Amino acid sequence: MERHHFGQTHDVTNQVPPLADYNLFSSDVALSAALERGDAGWHREALLRHGAALSAPETLALAELANRHTPELFTHSPRGERIDALEFHPSWHTLLSLLRREGVHALPFSDPQNGAMAARCAGYFLHAQLESGSLCPLTMTFASIPVLQREPGLFDTLREKLYSREHDPRDVPLTQKMSAMIGMGMTEKQGGSDVRTNQTHAHALAAGGRDGAYRLVGHKWFFSAPQCDAHLVLARTDDHTGLSCFYVPRFAPDGRKNTVQIQRLKDKLGNRSNASGEVEFLDAFGVMIGDEGRGVPTIIEMANYTRLDCVIGSAALMRAALVQAIHHARHRSAFGRQLADQPLMRNVLADLALESEAATVLFMRLARAFEACADASSSSPAERAWRRIVTPAAKYWVCKRTLEFTGEAMEVWGGNGYIETGPMARFYREAPVNSIWEGSGNVMCLDVLRALEREPEAAQALFAAWQAQAGAQPALRAALGKLAATLNGPADEREASARRIAQQIVLIAQATLLAEHAPAAIADAFITTRLAEGCGESGRVYGTLPATFDHAAIIERAFPA
Repeated sequence: MERHHFGQTHDVTNQVPPLADYNLFSSDVALSAALERGDAGWHREALLRHGAALSAPETLALAELANRHTPELFTHSPRGERIDALEFHPSWHTLLSLLRREGVHALPFSDPQNGAMAARCAGYFLHAQLESGSLCPLTMTFASIPVLQREPGLFDTLREKLYSREHDPRDVPLTQKMSAMIGMGMTEKQGGSDVRTNQTHAHALAAGGRDGAYRLVGHKWFFSAPQCDAHLVLARTDDHTGLSCFYVPRFAPDGRKNTVQIQRLKDKLGNRSNASGEVEFLDAFGVMIGDEGRGVPTIIEMANYTRLDCVIGSAALMRAALVQAIHHARHRSAFGRQLADQPLMRNVLADLALESEAATVLFMRLARAFEACADASSSSPAERAWRRIVTPAAKYWVCKRTLEFTGEAMEVWGGNGYIETGPMARFYREAPVNSIWEGSGNVMCLDVLRALEREPEAAQALFAAWQAQAGAQPALRAALGKLAATLNGPADEREASARRIAQQIVLIAQATLLAEHAPAAIADAFITTRLAEGCGESGRVYGTLPATFDHAAIIERAFPA
């Protein structure tokens, strides 16, 4: 009679080993080439080092730990004092230390040189493949810098701490810290994206106006990263009907914690490692930045940068899910063959690879536009169009596609992808946030229309460049013609078609970039299935590429074996 060891009923076979110890940067051909085009080749060695470090097993474990041990809020001390303290797992602080060490929070401002924006965006993209929540306070800090630079007196006190490569987790007055993080608070219960309905009020402590001190009374419904050292918030003053922007520090000038009381932390679907709160201002101290009544344009400058990071973060989720799916398919067998050798699975993976590369070349092109437009007086109309028109369109489309993308990649893993002990469930739960944060899909698409109307010269320059590039691509020429016809239609029809317009702008942008920079097989496959006549046969479901394409070659380019 055969005897078994206690608890052993079978051998474990055909299970996929964890994906670790590969270089996130050197394995990404599209990113590497885009870095050179962005004049950022000087940052290659740093990205190679960072790309290797991020896939070490001990680094991968940080992401799981930070999302399993979520932040805790302690409103009061054991003695009953109001403290509004947040406690994070040590893994969170290690992740933030990694980010600051790589300069993701400030690189183009702290070390200005050609290609600095592309270098920074590439580093952001690599880290976002590891963990998304830790990026939130760093992206807001990054986006706050160009706004704060316009307030010389205030910025002089912040520069060194904003640029610091050290993470300082202490909850103490900023004067005692090595580094600073800046958050933002815009939305309120009654308005959401419609910040014009904001009710928070700011009362001048003296003369008021720009650089003046105020006390704020009101609330914010989503207060991103409430542990930050300061936040930029919108409020109304007594002397102006428009909203103004205020710098609200975590600690008041007298050294006591500012009266920004955290009511509770949000119990979020994803982005769980990061704290998001609901707060009330009880005569909280703040300083006006920007002109009175011009708060929305002031803080929109910040939002333009964070929208770019939404695109990068979504593209990174695509890339992370893609390499996990390809790795799984190369190690898992079913029905007598490895998944990666089965024609239908190759079709799915190749289609995902096309989408991922298109998202990568797009955000790296936007990085170049942001750098070119750093000095508005010297930027070309075409570069302004990439920044002002294509960015909100990309934020809409790439973030939307990531929801479907991560779900499809999860399906490649089957049941193992649906459980929380692997990374796919976390990627899937992270995907929706970038579509919602900094303006939902409709807000982005309406902003595209607004930008087209306000920047006609820029729009014309962009479309003229695309027309010139489309010469050898009939499908591109036809798509541009359809887009022009829609834009020339009645105003109410344009608004109703805003999502279609934004979608077409992004697909044309991606197609022109791939046609110029990717192998012909990649560009042709993308254009044929996204823009060509009859591309509805492919549709929105991944894995419907024509069988005539070399699916295996597309997969190999995406993630070399």
